[in-house]
Amino acid sequence: MPAAHEPAFSEHLATNRYFDRTFSRDAVKVLPGEYFVATTDLVMVTVLGSCVSACIRDREKGIGGMNHFMLPDGGGGGGLNSSSARYGAYAMEVLLNHLLKLGARRHALEAKVFGGGQVMASLTRSQVGEKNAEFVLNYLKLESIPVVARDLLDVYPRKVYFFPANGRVMQKKLVTMHNDTVAERESEYARRLNRDSIEGDVELFG
Repeated sequence: MPAAHEPAFSEHLATNRYFDRTFSRDAVKVLPGEYFVATTDLVMVTVLGSCVSACIRDREKGIGGMNHFMLPDGGGGGGLNSSSARYGAYAMEVLLNHLLKLGARRHALEAKVFGGGQVMASLTRSQVGEKNAEFVLNYLKLESIPVVARDLLDVYPRKVYFFPANGRVMQKKLVTMHNDTVAERESEYARRLNRDSIEGDVELFG
């Protein structure tokens, strides 16, 4: 279960929980600007367009978490001080801090990263997906956290399932599905930031 809901953590903690009949276990849906951490055998689920998700776990203890961010940082010098999980710099920081608070050890952490697809014309022009992908790889390199699996860029949305207890990730590229739902969700999220199915084959990242 996640740690106590302290203000620094709970503001961006995903709250959409349900029982997944496919996997016969509890599941948590991680939306843009959210993250989740757990010590139990559940599944974390997210759908990515140009956004990026990092799945990080202690490979020995099975403590893991997932985030979902849209922009590398706040721009204009905000960087790490941009205290919103919409920004990768903060999303990575709050995820790591929460994992460590749950008992994960930095030396045992490993990561799998996904997303950064070119699914929205407006974000493609500004290379948001590419910048997100570059950011997350650079961040993890600086933190000395090995990336043991990745699927970044391309032109498709992705649905990602992360099982922190054993580290497995299942990914479906939504290759023939109309991208309207993902694009609309990210467009609306982008608008909020400015103011403030047929699925492909499953890929396993064990």
